[in-house]
Amino acid sequence: MYELFNIKDKVIVITGGTGVLGASMVEYLAAHGAKVAVLARNKEKGDALIESVRSKDVDAIFLQTEVTDEAVLKQNAEDIFSKYGKIDVLINGAGGNMPGATIGPTSSIFDLKMDDFRKVVDLNLMGTVVPTVVFAEYMVNAKKGNIINISSASALRPLTRVAGYGTAKAAVTNFTKYMAGEMAIKYGESFRVNAICPGFFITEQNRTLLTNPDGSYTDRGNTIIAHTPFRRFGEPEELLGTLHYLVSDASKFVTGSVAIVDGGFDAFSI
Repeated sequence: MYELFNIKDKVIVITGGTGVLGASMVEYLAAHGAKVAVLARNKEKGDALIESVRSKDVDAIFLQTEVTDEAVLKQNAEDIFSKYGKIDVLINGAGGNMPGATIGPTSSIFDLKMDDFRKVVDLNLMGTVVPTVVFAEYMVNAKKGNIINISSASALRPLTRVAGYGTAKAAVTNFTKYMAGEMAIKYGESFRVNAICPGFFITEQNRTLLTNPDGSYTDRGNTIIAHTPFRRFGEPEELLGTLHYLVSDASKFVTGSVAIVDGGFDAFSI
């Protein structure tokens, strides 16, 4: 019997794998038999995550990286390929924001810090493009591959304040669709490129923006909830079913898609 959702022994590389959402993905994929290579900047967090995963008798490794540095990524890819002999899936999960690339309630577009804006675009966009190019080369040599990018609700419509982040994630969505056609047309139907578009999940990066020290919601947090039909923020595990679908052969004919997981935020107006 053909097992559409079987991901056992797939070699899955995930950048940004030590964050709240990334770590949840790592633990889930490893628990379902995948061999997971976690790439991130923070070695302490990476080692701790891998130790936790390995304690459950699964195969995972951590490699320190810089997602905008092609040379570092090429070494990462070589190390992963040397260990596992293949690379089946790349999840581009690295990303982030900076205060200088946002516009506060009392500031305007003229207060943007251009250096911070460039850094945010570089991290989120080039931090997706560069790993894609590096790891796709291994996939082309194997004549099959699967790339999953992480977009954002801010890519679908311009949200207030997050000018740099929203611009970069919109570009990631466009790049996802471009690469879907590029890979399939030039290298065949065994290559897929899709994206997951999370709505609002509380992470270490946005926690202070959305919640107060006592756990109550900030004004921005309340505004988001008011525009989310489910009337709550997402939980990290609520991304995992969509992730599993895109990682597995269940989505074999799906490419260039953006899977929105947002409790209805994008569908809601007034």
